[in-house]
Amino acid sequence: MSQANTRTSVEYLCKIQDLPNDERPRERLLTFGAGALSNAELLAILLRTGVEGESALGMGQRLLSRFSGLRGIATASYGELSHEKGISQAKFCQIMAALELGRRMASLGMEDRVAIRSPQDVANLLMAEMALLTQEHLRVLLLSSKNEVVGVPTIYVGTVNISPVRAAEVFRPALRENCPALILVHNHPSGDPTPSDHDLELTWQLLDAGRVLNIDLLAHIILARNGLISLKEKALGGF
Repeated sequence: MSQANTRTSVEYLCKIQDLPNDERPRERLLTFGAGALSNAELLAILLRTGVEGESALGMGQRLLSRFSGLRGIATASYGELSHEKGISQAKFCQIMAALELGRRMASLGMEDRVAIRSPQDVANLLMAEMALLTQEHLRVLLLSSKNEVVGVPTIYVGTVNISPVRAAEVFRPALRENCPALILVHNHPSGDPTPSDHDLELTWQLLDAGRVLNIDLLAHIILARNGLISLKEKALGGF
């Protein structure tokens, strides 16, 4: 079970400010990225404040339950949502604006999507953010058949050792989105992009797993303040 889905009912009932810093939605977003948050946590950030006896996290969970998930919330009218405790006109507008941005992002035309042709394209997309992270983040660039970026989910956040990563976790987003290829990307907080033995081992394991799943691992890129390295390029040549 993922960390994003292990919030207990007790946590939803207490005030967000009473939670440890690393359990608060905004702090978790800043540390781990938006992709690591549950739907309830993302809604809590939009709602900002709760009501008497219920935190913003609790409100988010209640809305998801009442409307059977994000799809139900997205299609609900103002009249339907405004009957829910704590949902003002302003909060309704905040939720709908965020959901509409998500829809527009998902429906971008191919000409609006970033195409990846080389390791430098990956660096142009992610270096500014990932090279400055203080923890090691492992992400995958999900690619279409034309190498356009469909999404960049975070798979793992940890120290400087990604050995616990399982192939199933890496390829699951590509299978879910029906993407034929992906690029593995992680950062070295030390600033040195030189691959470790674990990095090399993981690359070979995922190359083998990709062949079994018929999903191409096009590259494994390490980003750091002092540059980048493409492990597959060094080992096999090409991309």
